[in-house]
Amino acid sequence: MEVILLADVKKVGKKNQTVNVSDGFANNFLFKKKLAVPVSKKSVEILETQQENARQEEIRKKEDATKLVETLKGITLEFEAKVGKDSKLFGSISLKQVEEEMKAKHNIIIDKRKFLDKGPLDILGYHKLRIELYKGVIGIVNVHISERK
Repeated sequence: MEVILLADVKKVGKKNQTVNVSDGFANNFLFKKKLAVPVSKKSVEILETQQENARQEEIRKKEDATKLVETLKGITLEFEAKVGKDSKLFGSISLKQVEEEMKAKHNIIIDKRKFLDKGPLDILGYHKLRIELYKGVIGIVNVHISERK
């Protein structure tokens, strides 16, 4: 019997894949656990519609990420920190602080786990932080750390 899988099934196939399985396995396991549906005209149409919607969503997300890259080019986040002898910072500026500053000042929400440059910023001056906004789309955030007077 030919079925369309609604979820990944070990040793059978991946989600949205059409596979040929025995009638008993399909009726007694796959259909009862709602892991598959039988292949019919309607189910094939629904599968194609879902795949097209997923493709459109991927294209939209990539376009949004590309627009955000352009927006990030014009942004420089300013931080002030206490400085000791030899221009060394007391503490550091974390990625969480950078994330919060972007949200507060520019209303841009980016998860700190998307930053490619890990670790806190502990040196005065300008820094460029790379962010993977989407698969293969990398934006750069400029950060300026100055001495608190």
